[in-house]
Amino acid sequence: MVSQIWYTVLVGLVAAERLAELVVAKRNLAWSLARGGRETGFGHYPFMVVLHTGLLAGCLVEVWLADRGFSGLLGWPMLALVVASQALRWWCIRVLGHQWNTRIVIVPGLPLVTGGPYRLFSHPNYVAVVVEGFALPLVHGAWLTAVVFTVLNAGLLTVRIRAENDALRSARA
Repeated sequence: MVSQIWYTVLVGLVAAERLAELVVAKRNLAWSLARGGRETGFGHYPFMVVLHTGLLAGCLVEVWLADRGFSGLLGWPMLALVVASQALRWWCIRVLGHQWNTRIVIVPGLPLVTGGPYRLFSHPNYVAVVVEGFALPLVHGAWLTAVVFTVLNAGLLTVRIRAENDALRSARA
């Protein structure tokens, strides 16, 4: 039970981090719109919000109701991945600056960001999402939540990345 309480604190911290992201995203959205930014691909956004909220809720429900235990052999490495995914996410936010958002918003005339983690691959923020999506539940053995989120998130990211790439291509055309 003690490990479940600590796990609940961890999920609460991740939820607080997500709320901080929303504050940054809202500020950046206002900045982008003031400079002629246009939002695209918004049809999938409500599903993304529900899925990510479901991840956090699923972690807690599965651990508490299914009485999932903590296994240090799996839990500690997964915790390290959760922390690494947060670091990668905030690195992305820092490098993109005002251009980072939870929505797809293109501001005309701004160059494509190619520094930081973006010099390594096109969508590093989504790498953070994928890693967090399986690692956070597995910190405390919530394997069902990890599987369901990963499968649903794969479909969502297929749509999301396609929409984002289309928006970026049309901005450069």
